[in-house]
Amino acid sequence: MSRQVTFNHPVLPYFLLLPQLLITAVFFFWPAGQSIYASFFREKAFGGSKSFVGLENYAALFANSNYYEATGVTAIFAVGVTVIGMGLSLLLAVMADRVIRGATFYRTILIIPYAVAPAVIGTLFAFLLSPSVGIISVWLRQLGIDWNPRLDASDAMTLVIVAAVWNQISYNFLFFVAGLQSVPPSLIEAAAIDGAGAWRRFKDVIFPLLAPTTFFLLIINVVYAFFETFAIIDVTTQGGPGVGTTTLVYKVYKTAFQSYDYGSSGAQSVILMGVIIVLTVVQFKFIEKQIHY
Repeated sequence: MSRQVTFNHPVLPYFLLLPQLLITAVFFFWPAGQSIYASFFREKAFGGSKSFVGLENYAALFANSNYYEATGVTAIFAVGVTVIGMGLSLLLAVMADRVIRGATFYRTILIIPYAVAPAVIGTLFAFLLSPSVGIISVWLRQLGIDWNPRLDASDAMTLVIVAAVWNQISYNFLFFVAGLQSVPPSLIEAAAIDGAGAWRRFKDVIFPLLAPTTFFLLIINVVYAFFETFAIIDVTTQGGPGVGTTTLVYKVYKTAFQSYDYGSSGAQSVILMGVIIVLTVVQFKFIEKQIHY
């Protein structure tokens, strides 16, 4: 007979939740509150007095063409990182799931990039794709491709997308492998008996069953592209050439720590947070309806 464990102490559940609640409050709610507060003020560059300006910082942003340009750069970057990263991860997961001998070795190798710090990844790809000494750049020139991310915005965008995808691909791979292992083999065998080929089995049986995993990774990758790629961009391109790789989160940094406009930086942070919230709500409202758990 199984026994059900109950906690009668009214304070114990809150005590167990306290560490996570403290971390969330200190590292999320407090900075978010500070950004919201700063967005309504204009402060002198090197401290001192500050004055309440209401929504002027927001109005100035929406009247600034550079902000719309950064929004477009962010959209291209986020789509590239999400689509390419999830596509390659799914392909590698399917290939690793088919391996019988040495499966653990191959999966371990594919997980290693996730343990590397983003700044290190940025440095690695900045060196490999350096137009002067990069090994990959030399190969590209031998193929007749003029590669220079320091001068060409498209090359710079390609560089940061490749680095960001390489950093995130292991995380996606882990979840896709777990999803593939949860697919009942009987369904795949039944499809094979019915004459479905490998592609048809994947398209009609396996991939629909991966919908919850794919939906989860879609949200995670969008948030990653918006927020967690700062170090990669800062190390590789510093937002250049020009503003070719200046995403919204990097623009927040440049406005605060290079232009010393903390009010505008706070307003940008609030808008960026709002964009992520809206995207997440839209994904849950419209995309999740097509997903069956």
